[in-house]
Amino acid sequence: MITFPQLRTRAEAEAARLPPLLAQAEHLAGTVLLGEHGRRRSGLGDDFWQYRPVQPGDSLRMIDWRRSARSDSQFVRQREWQVAQSVMLWVDQSPSMGFSSSENTPTKGDRARVLALAIAILLIRSGERVGLTGTSLPPRRGEGQILRLTEMFLKSDEGDYGAPEARAMLPHARAVFISDFFGDFEATEAALFKAADRGIRGVVYHILDPAEESFPFKGRAIFESMGQGIQHETRKATDLRDRYLERLAERKDSLKQLCRTTGWQYGVHDTSQSSQAALLWLYRALEQRL
Repeated sequence: MITFPQLRTRAEAEAARLPPLLAQAEHLAGTVLLGEHGRRRSGLGDDFWQYRPVQPGDSLRMIDWRRSARSDSQFVRQREWQVAQSVMLWVDQSPSMGFSSSENTPTKGDRARVLALAIAILLIRSGERVGLTGTSLPPRRGEGQILRLTEMFLKSDEGDYGAPEARAMLPHARAVFISDFFGDFEATEAALFKAADRGIRGVVYHILDPAEESFPFKGRAIFESMGQGIQHETRKATDLRDRYLERLAERKDSLKQLCRTTGWQYGVHDTSQSSQAALLWLYRALEQRL
């Protein structure tokens, strides 16, 4: 049983991690030039969208006389429809995400958390509601939600590999799943089909370490899962390379096909690459669905 001093020490350690994570995500989010986040269709809102010719049923007060004076036709000034979307995040926090092959490369989990929090900051500050899949943190707006998300991203899950959480997802919301997707593929498949059945579309973002992409291992090696639940020893690691890369390619292809079937988008990110480029891709991919 954990003692109070141990609990306090652990809590203080977790609290100490919060400001750096938030600061890093804030900085990353600040690198993305963000305009007003409209819906690109007419309706209630404050921002001008487009002019259109007058149609039967339009009242005189709908006509923009200044614009119409510059033409032989009459035009209606349409405003952009702006309604907050709900965006649900799932970030794999299993031990598998704690892997990094180099001191100069962040762990998959660190990169995933920073990207998820940065995209949440961008979305919340553009008026969207953001939360987590499952029942732990429903989507909300406001700066307070950013702090709550930060705290949730510092928690860890049990088991060697993670599986997407698809409970309590709001119908017709948007979603982002971030993981190395080394776990049970059937669980990922079930989550996306469940989401698609509820009209949910989103992004599957595949995070990998550069060593996982290239398999540079040679000679005698012991491979052990981050949760220490799986271990394999070999005297010739190079003999495993082709089979491993083939399996990885199969997993990527399966994820791509799953996304095509469910109407989601698929992206892959190497942790040695720019986090700014990753965030920009993720934001644009998600924005296409908002």
